[in-house]
Amino acid sequence: MEKEPTRVLVTGAAGQIGYALVPMIARGLMLGPDQAVILHLLDIEPAAEALNGVKMELIDAAFPLLKDVIATTDVMEACEGVDIAIMLAGFPRQEGMERKDVMSKNVSIYKAQASALEQQAAENCKVLVVANPANTNALILKEFAPSIPEKNITCLTMLDHNRAIGQIAEKLNLHASDVKNVIIWGNHSSTLYPDVNHATVTTTDGVKRVRELVADDHWLNKELITTVQQRGAAIIKAWKLSSALSAASAACDHIRNWVLGTNKGSWISMGVYSDGSYGIQHGLIYSFPVTCKNGEWSIVQGLKIDEFSRAKMDATEKELIEEKELAYSCLGQSI
Repeated sequence: MEKEPTRVLVTGAAGQIGYALVPMIARGLMLGPDQAVILHLLDIEPAAEALNGVKMELIDAAFPLLKDVIATTDVMEACEGVDIAIMLAGFPRQEGMERKDVMSKNVSIYKAQASALEQQAAENCKVLVVANPANTNALILKEFAPSIPEKNITCLTMLDHNRAIGQIAEKLNLHASDVKNVIIWGNHSSTLYPDVNHATVTTTDGVKRVRELVADDHWLNKELITTVQQRGAAIIKAWKLSSALSAASAACDHIRNWVLGTNKGSWISMGVYSDGSYGIQHGLIYSFPVTCKNGEWSIVQGLKIDEFSRAKMDATEKELIEEKELAYSCLGQSI
């Protein structure tokens, strides 16, 4: 029997990440080669014509798995019956804007989209927030969509995870597929911490620890961290545009692992609702190492945390607590 199509919402779908992402979904790179999809594309009124252009291209590509495309500027229509929501839409920081100004804009966007998802989405809808500040946008969404389970609201740190893997593979002159179990802790921001202490590499001589193979603590503790933290800015400087392709690919990876499961013996990084694991404040959306099975994620437990890692993890947690306070002040609420 043919599976029922999965309804996938992409907000900000006429933007660069959306344009890169929707063909990946339609090709089965997100949900598998036998899962039909119906794409729900949402953008703002000024982008309506561009959004229609994206829809036309999807039709012209004649993807066998793509059963329908709904392109709209109406948030309620876009959210109707969706099983997966990928939130790309957000207000970017512009020159001269204070952090609070950006947060205030995004709080209003995510409050409205959360209300629409609350009313219209499928019962077990899975949500991935990509737009920055991703962790805190996800927290706001959770606040205003109380019937969506807290475990179903996540944010993207798979991009940082993939960036760390890419850097290690390049350093060791290996394939990215040979590297596994790096961890991104914390906020998707310049305070995120790429942790390689548990990462391994598959070589012709067997599985080796990344730290042992690289044998350069300065590179691992300084250069790698800085490169991953600042990679987005470096791409904008080089390409004059944001990292749309790699962000779209990472969003696919995030959802695919979440829905179809992680490979045995490996984990990925996801921004998820903290249950207090590793001493991180309960209720923050914080990036942890997770494994996924049967559509559910679980935080990897029992990993040894050294003093260096603890300090980095605490610093990014502190930033997230400050962001949460700022977001709630924009809502006129106290925590």
